[in-house]
Amino acid sequence: MDELSSNPRNRKELLKHMILQLHKGEAPQEVRKRLVELLKKIPYNEVVQVEQELINEGLPEEEVLKFCDIHTQVLEGHIDQSGAREIPPGHPVDTFKKENRELLKIVNTLSRFYEKVNKPKNLDQETYLIQLKAFFNNLADVEKHYLRKENLLFPYLEKYNITGPPKVMWGKHDETRELLKVAHEGLAIRDKLSIDEMHTLVELVLKPASSAISDMIMKEEEILLPMCMDKLSDEDWYQISQQSAEIGFCLYDPEIEWKPEGIEAIPVSKAMDGIVQLPTGKVSVHELIAIFNTLPVELTFIDSLDKLRFFSHGKKPIFKRNRAVIGRDVRLCHPPKSVNIVEKILSDFKSGKQDKAAFWFEMKGVFVFVEYNALRDDKNKYLGTLEVVQDITEIRNIEGEQRLLSYTE
Repeated sequence: MDELSSNPRNRKELLKHMILQLHKGEAPQEVRKRLVELLKKIPYNEVVQVEQELINEGLPEEEVLKFCDIHTQVLEGHIDQSGAREIPPGHPVDTFKKENRELLKIVNTLSRFYEKVNKPKNLDQETYLIQLKAFFNNLADVEKHYLRKENLLFPYLEKYNITGPPKVMWGKHDETRELLKVAHEGLAIRDKLSIDEMHTLVELVLKPASSAISDMIMKEEEILLPMCMDKLSDEDWYQISQQSAEIGFCLYDPEIEWKPEGIEAIPVSKAMDGIVQLPTGKVSVHELIAIFNTLPVELTFIDSLDKLRFFSHGKKPIFKRNRAVIGRDVRLCHPPKSVNIVEKILSDFKSGKQDKAAFWFEMKGVFVFVEYNALRDDKNKYLGTLEVVQDITEIRNIEGEQRLLSYTE
C-alpha cells in the first residue's frame, strides 16, 4: 500500500489495469471496490495521463467513451485536488463553476419533481408537463457551456498536446445533446399520456438527460478544470475570457471582469475602434453602442436561424436580460405557454405572410408595448426579427401640447 501511494508509476499502471478490467466487464463491482480501497487519493493528473496513454496505445476513442462513465463513478470524490491553483473571481473557470451551480439547482429540483409521477392521484398532468418543459428549456442553455469548452478550452489543451480528454469529453457532450433532444421531443407530445406512459417518459427519457448533465459537472470539476488550471497560462485564460462573450453564458452572467496582472489588454474586436458606414451617415462603434443604450426602447435582434444575437442595454430595462441569452434559440427565452405564439410569428414572418405583430399589457404598474418587426433586405429576403419593447405609461397619459422647453426629472 505504501509503495503504491509513493510510486506514481506503479499507481498509474494499476489504475490502467483496473480501468481495462472494468472495460472488459471482469467483475466490475469487485474491481470498483478494490480500486476505491487501494486508491482513495488519486491525483487528477494521473487520471488524465492514463486516459491519454490508453488512446496513444491504440485504444479507440469510442472504447474510451464506453468506460468513461464507469471509471469517473469509481473516482468520484476520491481525486486529490489539494494542490490545485486558486481560482480568482471572474476567471473563466470561476464562470464555468458558477454555471454548474445553476445547472445543478435545476437538476436537483427536477429530481424532486420526478417523484410526483409516483403519486398519480395528486398529479395535474397538464401543469406537470408545462413545469417539466420549463426546466428542460433552461437545461438547454448548457449548449453554450459546452460550446465554450469545445471552441475555446479544448484548443488550448491541444496546444499542450493533451488530446485524449477533450475528445472523450466532446463525445460525452454529444451524448448529452442527444439525450436532451429526445427529452424535448418527449415533452412535446401533445396527446394526453397515461400514468404508465408518464412514468416511462420520466424514467427512460428525462432522468437520463438530467443525470448526464450532473455527471458531466463532476467530470469537469474533478478532472478537466483542475487539469486546465494546471496547464494553461494566464495569457491563455485571458484570451479565453475575452472570447467567451461571443458564444454566450449558461444561466449566469459574469459579474466581475477578470484580467491577470502583467497581461496586455486584448481588443474584443477590431471594429471597436472602427467606423460603421451606413447609407445615411457614419458613426463609430463606440458612438453606436451609446445610441443603442440611450434609445427609449429596448431592442432585441433574432437572426434568420431564430437565435438571439443582440440586445440593447438601456438604463431602466423592462425585461432584464444578461449575456447568457446570446446565441440561445428564441423559443427557449419564453415560457412554454407562449412558445406557440412565438413560433406562429416567426413562421408568418419567414413566409412573408406578415411583417409586424404587436402586444400591449400592464406589468408591475408599467404599461408595456411590444412590437415584433420582420427584417428584410432589398430583395425581400428574411434576415431576422427585431423586437422593440417600450414603456408607454407616460405617453398614454399625455394631454394637450408642450411647445416650450420644460425639463422633466
